[in-house]
Amino acid sequence: MEAYAVLESGGKQTLVKVGQKIEIEKIAVEAGQDTELTTVLAVSDGTTLKVGKPYVEGAKVVLTVDGVIKGKKVINFKAKRRKGDRRLVGHRQQLTVATVKAIA
Repeated sequence: MEAYAVLESGGKQTLVKVGQKIEIEKIAVEAGQDTELTTVLAVSDGTTLKVGKPYVEGAKVVLTVDGVIKGKKVINFKAKRRKGDRRLVGHRQQLTVATVKAIA
C-alpha cells in the first residue's frame, strides 16, 4: 500500500495521497506557492497507521497551490404556506485547488 493521510480543512476530512489534486476550502496562499497543513488526523506510511487525538504530532502535508475556483452552487429555498412568504438564497463556496507534494 502507498502512503496516505487524512487531513482536516474547513471542518471537512479529506483522504490524500502524494500527487493527488484536491479541493479544500479557500486558504490564504498565492497560486504556485507551497504550504504546510498540520491538521493531520491520521497518517500511514503504507505499513503502519498513526491516529491522532485529535491530530498526529509532527505530521504534516505539503501542498502546492494551483489556484482558486468556485464550488457548486447551493440553493436554500424557504417558503411559508398560504402566506406568500418566500426566500431564495444561493451560495458558491470558494475552493483552493492544490496538489499534494509530500506527506511527512
